Amino acid sequence: MLNEYLESKVVVDLISPYVCLGKLVRYDDHYLELRNADFHDLRDTDTTRELYVAESVATGIKRNRKRILIRRTEVVAISKIEDVVDE
Repeated sequence: MLNEYLESKVVVDLISPYVCLGKLVRYDDHYLELRNADFHDLRDTDTTRELYVAESVATGIKRNRKRILIRRTEVVAISKIEDVVDE
């Protein structure tokens, strides 16, 4: 099912107060691998998760990691950037 997300820019919502945006390049049973990613701690700003993601879609991913591995057990949701709506 994740095959349709490969090589796409995605938003990964995590259980913790983090959100990650980047290009999904690989996954296995335990990890997602994103490249040119923005790993954002929502505790660092007053911005909500939804607003941060919407702003990132509008202005582009603010890359702060070349490569990141995310444990799949921490993932709540994953979506393509193009599927994010701002209504």
